[in-house]
Amino acid sequence: MTTEAAGAAEVGETGSTHPSPSEDPTETHAGPGPEKRPSGTPSEASGDDDPAATAVFRIPIREVAGEPEDAVPKTDGPKTDTPPVPSSAGASGADALPVGDADAPEADGTSILNFSIVDTSVIDVSEITAPERESGEPDGDGADSTVNLRLPPAPPSPPLPIPVPPVTPTPVPPAPAPRARGLSADATSRTTAGPPPAAPAAVHAPAAATSEERPSWAERLTRTAGTWLPPLLTVEGLVMYVLALRVAPGPLRGVDLTHVDGLGLISALPSTAFIAILLMITAFFVTIAQNTDRKFLLLFQIAAITFALHGAAALIEDTPRFHTAYVHAGFVEFINRTGTSSPVLDARFAWPGFFALLAFVTKAAGVTDLTTIMRWTPLLSNLLYLLPFVLILRQVVATTRARWFAALLFVIVQWIGQDYLSSQGFTYAIYLAFVAIVLRWFGKVEPREKPMPAKGRIRRLLARLDGLTPGELAHSTGVYDRSIMLIVLIGLFGTATASHQITPFMMLGVLTGLILLRRSSLSGALPFFLGLMVLAWISYQTVTFWSGHIDQLFGGLGRILENLQRNTGDRIEGSDPRHAFVLMARLGICALILLLAATGLLRRLRRGVGDRAALLLLCIPVLALGLQSYGGEIGLRIYLFALPGACILAAYAFFPNLPAGTAEAPEETVPIRRRNIRFNPELTRRLSLLLAAGCALVLSMAFLVARYGNEQFERVSKDEVRAMHYVYKHDEPSGRVLYLVPMIGPEVTPTIPWGERDFDKISYQQVLVDKNPAQLSSVIDKFRVLPPNTYLVASRGQAAYLQLNHGFPDDWASRFRAALDASPELKRVFNSADAAVYTLKSYPKDAEIPQPQPLTGFGDRGSPLTPIGLGALGVTWIALFAYEMYRLRGLDRTARTRRRILFVAVPAFALAVAVVIERFVVIGFSQLQ
Repeated sequence: MTTEAAGAAEVGETGSTHPSPSEDPTETHAGPGPEKRPSGTPSEASGDDDPAATAVFRIPIREVAGEPEDAVPKTDGPKTDTPPVPSSAGASGADALPVGDADAPEADGTSILNFSIVDTSVIDVSEITAPERESGEPDGDGADSTVNLRLPPAPPSPPLPIPVPPVTPTPVPPAPAPRARGLSADATSRTTAGPPPAAPAAVHAPAAATSEERPSWAERLTRTAGTWLPPLLTVEGLVMYVLALRVAPGPLRGVDLTHVDGLGLISALPSTAFIAILLMITAFFVTIAQNTDRKFLLLFQIAAITFALHGAAALIEDTPRFHTAYVHAGFVEFINRTGTSSPVLDARFAWPGFFALLAFVTKAAGVTDLTTIMRWTPLLSNLLYLLPFVLILRQVVATTRARWFAALLFVIVQWIGQDYLSSQGFTYAIYLAFVAIVLRWFGKVEPREKPMPAKGRIRRLLARLDGLTPGELAHSTGVYDRSIMLIVLIGLFGTATASHQITPFMMLGVLTGLILLRRSSLSGALPFFLGLMVLAWISYQTVTFWSGHIDQLFGGLGRILENLQRNTGDRIEGSDPRHAFVLMARLGICALILLLAATGLLRRLRRGVGDRAALLLLCIPVLALGLQSYGGEIGLRIYLFALPGACILAAYAFFPNLPAGTAEAPEETVPIRRRNIRFNPELTRRLSLLLAAGCALVLSMAFLVARYGNEQFERVSKDEVRAMHYVYKHDEPSGRVLYLVPMIGPEVTPTIPWGERDFDKISYQQVLVDKNPAQLSSVIDKFRVLPPNTYLVASRGQAAYLQLNHGFPDDWASRFRAALDASPELKRVFNSADAAVYTLKSYPKDAEIPQPQPLTGFGDRGSPLTPIGLGALGVTWIALFAYEMYRLRGLDRTARTRRRILFVAVPAFALAVAVVIERFVVIGFSQLQ
């Protein structure tokens, strides 16, 4: 083999890319052997006429001066099982050292590396010499040397597979011979410039061995099942679910809404729908079982599960569900038609931010019918909630399994149903984004540096809690980024303040708690800034509402037990037995998620981790129970806002360990035990995964019961919508709609698709009905005291509500409509299968239809200090914002400036709050007179 072979060998599997000492291929090589012949024919290049061919290899020599004599350098090429070939270094003409002698020093300060040769009968290394370095050639790492290796001719035996050589220097049979380090079959075939030479059998791997070692397609498919199986199961389950719900009813498919009973929609779902949900959840746990953060796949799987659970009604029903969504569409229509909002018509118009935004977008887009938007809003809202919640999960110190399982829990326990077209659903997304920004861009983690106090149990306990490993992450961000995100925070809070009554208080409580618990780098100036924003909006923008409803605004303060009773007990008493199971399932989900959260918190404490942020997100919403009942729904709001923290802690009940690889834990943490008891970690991980999967399956089935348990009366049919459209066509100049209630009360919401149009022209009034459908005296009396254009709507949804929640007979709806048809004083003006509209046959001749009620109320008559209060508000906001911005620039450089700002902000804040209180007193009591 000639020096051209060496040129080919130096780019082989050894990975060496050093330049050749000489560009001349005929340059004389070092070491004994036959004289060098120029490369020519294949026979000359291969050296068949010589019993021992000489191959020239490029072996890098590294400087080892200053290193221990037994130091082993790293080679440039890949690791192989073949022992390395020894190399020599030193001045030109130095004698080759014996094999294994690494102690003889060289003239230039290098040393011969200590290598061992497995079989010297195959590779003759008796003489290894190095060429002389030319003057000016650099020393050190990367120096090249050319050595001679004697390779015997191939034995006549047939080629055999190459065995893996042993690591220890044990003699091996001479055939088949192992190839030299750094040479593969492909590299050896490239050692000549001409056609492939007759290389030794030990160098060329037989084709038969290659085909035998290559795995079959079935084996490769099995080995890669963890990659392709989860997305395949997810897509399969998603397609199966859509087909099961959308096709015509039949065996194992389709949904017949007439089969819906007191259990809700789950009673009409086919079995294939449950199998599809099982497939998607199984695929999710197969993915997280791999313990790899496949973000996009996991997001797709959770989105698919969200589609299946929260999009079921949109797939089955052709009209939007939930009657209150129609009145919100009516608010948007009113703003588009009049260009204003009127708190006189409805208290929700005092917080018109969401409705005004939606009116602007739909008008700009030319959308006049919101039916499609209302139909898909629940699904889109829950998909939107996932984005900020996943960002929140990225800020906690937890394993991949814990994070994504918390995201799954957030989807399958959110049965509240506040995700329809509503301001509370819109501001809930703002709330999650607000918390995510605070934790991501303004998060702070400070380890305890103070010594443990010597006395006091409470002080020592607090010190131990303060010394726990933080369960949150802190990110270092630039001043510019934090300044932008501070403006975004204020904008989000202002949008929520103008859109909803409760959400701003939740956001303010979380922000204040994070600052007090030292989990946010923001200062206390920002809560005062935002709190003053809420007070100013209530005092100056909602006067029409609160001026005549002071007791409604503040009457529920401190009545915790009463508010709780109105949210739980009143919703269970007197219900249908099957529907009572739905209500108990809702309470069961709440109890289970809270129990899991408590368990997860304790398991993390046993591992020395303190999750302050998650615990705060769970506890802050509970404080709203002391405000007011919020129409009997404050409990639902508390559960909704507590879900993020509850889901994070509940995931820790199954996966409490810190992730491997952190500074605190090179491996997943284990609990702190007095006894050194450690179960098999692999077994505990598998058991936790199985328990989590079982819990997710149970909760997903319970979700279908809890979320769609009211489907008998929350579902809206096309007939009911058409009945209301008849009323809209006959409401000039005004109209009145009577809806059925079992008792007269201010908090009974109509179970008809009301208010979609002409919200300012039609008034909705209650009419009392009896369990005896033939008793119509209250209905007739109500008609007689009202002017013309008064209509009674008898619908399927109202009858189902009375049957399930108030114990009316099952056949009450048909008997009641029959009694209305038989009444001599009433006439039916619209009739369909699910709804009918009635009015009086005749009115007095002098009866007149009144004009609609005025859109303006008492207005803001102001107070003597109102102008001063407005000026104080402006000064306070400017000063507090400047204080926070200066603080972002650094504590040392701006301390004096910030103190001067506080001298202005504090008095202005006190004056602004005083004016707000003065307005409540002056305007509120003047309206009562």
